[in-house]
Amino acid sequence: MNVVHPEYLPDPGRSREEMEVLQRDIAADAEFEDDVDFDSADVALSGTPTEHEVGQTELDASSATDTPVVVGVDQAFTDDEAVSAVVAIRDGVVVDRAAGHAPLEIPYIPGLLSFREGSAIVDALESLSVDPDVLVVDGSGRIHFRQAGLATHVGVLFDVPAVGVAKNLLCGTPRASLDDPLAAGARVAIEADDSMDAPDGTVVGYAYQSRQYPNPETRHVNPLFVSPGHRLSAETAVDVVEATCSGYKLPEPTRLADAYADELKA
Repeated sequence: MNVVHPEYLPDPGRSREEMEVLQRDIAADAEFEDDVDFDSADVALSGTPTEHEVGQTELDASSATDTPVVVGVDQAFTDDEAVSAVVAIRDGVVVDRAAGHAPLEIPYIPGLLSFREGSAIVDALESLSVDPDVLVVDGSGRIHFRQAGLATHVGVLFDVPAVGVAKNLLCGTPRASLDDPLAAGARVAIEADDSMDAPDGTVVGYAYQSRQYPNPETRHVNPLFVSPGHRLSAETAVDVVEATCSGYKLPEPTRLADAYADELKA
């Protein structure tokens, strides 16, 4: 796949102020409404591959069907390099996967992850032999100070629908308390607050409980924080994540990408 907006390529040589200005430009070009050719139910997985199958199955990008291609994106790190892993799934089968590498040139700064990790992701996605219908990215989308988290940056770069799936809440305010464990399938809207560029009260994503233990009072799973990256509404972004979860906390595309990233790092 090809970059559509090269002016938004992450350049770690920019100053922090320049990065923040660029993020606001990206957010202005991002679409946080549905602009896709599939229904979220179409991405539901069947015959979900395991990590073993990913390593052993011959990858076949030519097995074209009408089913959407869902691509999981995750990262791992060495002392001096970001390693990106992308895994493409269609009909519950891994049809391609690719790796990307880039030097780590800036430290971890909350809100500026795309400038630290984005070049490796671009490297990986440009190597894919199939075009994604939707990206499921380990990172935030619109739940971001400037509405331009990693999933938004990558989605706009390639002009492809993207979902951000984060394990922690970067900013925003849950509409209901998250102090008590949620039941599996529960969704709690995340509203923009005064730490964000989005108007106060805007629903920028959801806390989504992908799975839960039978007795959450003694042992519980924390929710995921799901937000649209590009060309998806907040509601559809959660629908996509729900459809691609298969018994684990993480959606299968990013779970497999995470396993592949660990493999690459090793």
